Amino acid sequence: MARNQLLNRFGTVVLLMLGVAVAYYAAGRVGLTLQLVVEGAVVTPLWPPTGIALTCLLWFGLRIWPGIALGTLLVILAISPFRAHSLGILAGNSLAPVCACLMLRRVGFRTELDRLRDGLALVFLGALAGMLISATVGAGVLLLSGQIPAEGFWPIWSAWWVGDAMGVLVVTPLLLVCRTVGRPVDLSPGRWAEAVCLVASVTVVTYAVTRTPVALLFLVFPLLMWAALRFQLFGAAPCVLIVSVLAISAATEGQGPFGGHGMLAVMSVLQALNGSAALTGLLLSAVVTEQITVRRKIELACSELAEVVDRLVPGSGVARRWPPPQDKDL
Repeated sequence: MARNQLLNRFGTVVLLMLGVAVAYYAAGRVGLTLQLVVEGAVVTPLWPPTGIALTCLLWFGLRIWPGIALGTLLVILAISPFRAHSLGILAGNSLAPVCACLMLRRVGFRTELDRLRDGLALVFLGALAGMLISATVGAGVLLLSGQIPAEGFWPIWSAWWVGDAMGVLVVTPLLLVCRTVGRPVDLSPGRWAEAVCLVASVTVVTYAVTRTPVALLFLVFPLLMWAALRFQLFGAAPCVLIVSVLAISAATEGQGPFGGHGMLAVMSVLQALNGSAALTGLLLSAVVTEQITVRRKIELACSELAEVVDRLVPGSGVARRWPPPQDKDL
C-alpha cells in the first residue's frame, strides 16, 4: 500500500515536471518571436518562461525545478547547438526562479496578491533581485567564452535582466490571478460591458500610441489605473500584458516612438514603458484589494458586534439595521 502511494506520488511529480518543461519551452518559443539584437547577442524585452517558472514553483513547490531545467535545455537547443557555455546559461536560468521563490517564501508571500507587501515582494524580490542571477550568469558565461566583447557585457546584462524581470512582472500576476480569482460570476451585465470596453480601449489606445511618432505613450496609464481601481488584478494583469506585447511588437518593427533610434535607446524606452505599466497595474491593484479586504473585515466585525448588542438589548433592532446597504458595483 505504502509502495503504491509512493509510486503514485513519484508519477505525479514526474508529470508535473514534464508539464512545466513543456510550458516553459512553449513560452520560450513565444518569447523568441519578440527578440532583439543587442551588441550581437539575441535578447528578448519580455521573457515569459521566467514568469511561468516562478509561478509553477509557487504553486507546486521546489520539487519541480528539474522541469524548469529541462525546459531551459529545450529552449537552448532550439536556438543553437549545446556548447560548454550553454551549461552556465542553463544553470543561471534554472537557479534564478528557484532563488526568487525562496525569497518570496521567506517574507510570507501570498499568491492571492491581496496585500501591498505581496506586490512589493514580487517586484523587488521575485523580479528585480531574483533575476539578477540569470542575467549575471548568462552574460558572464558569454563574455568568458568569447561570444561577446567586453564592452558588450553591460548592455547585454541589462537587457537580459530586464527581460527576465518583465517576464515575472507581466506573466506571474496574470497566471496567479487566473487560478486564485477565477471567473467573476457575480458581476452585473453593466460591469461586464465595462470590462469589455476597458480591454478594447487599452488595445486601441496602446496600438495607436505605439505606432505614432508623437510621444503619447503616457496615455496608457489612465487606462491601467481604470483597470486596477475597478477590477483590481483581474483587470490590470491582462491589460498590462496587452500593453507590453503591443509595445514590444512596435519596437521590433521600429515603428512609432521606437523608430529612428539606436537599439539601446529603443530598449530603454521600451523597458521604461513596460516596467512602469507593470508596476502601476500590480501595485495599485494590491493597494485597492487590501483596502477592500480591510473594509469587509470591519463590516463583518461591526455586524457581529451589532448582533451581540441586539441579544443584550432585546428589541433594539441594531442587528436589523446593520450592515448598511452596499452598492455591489463598487
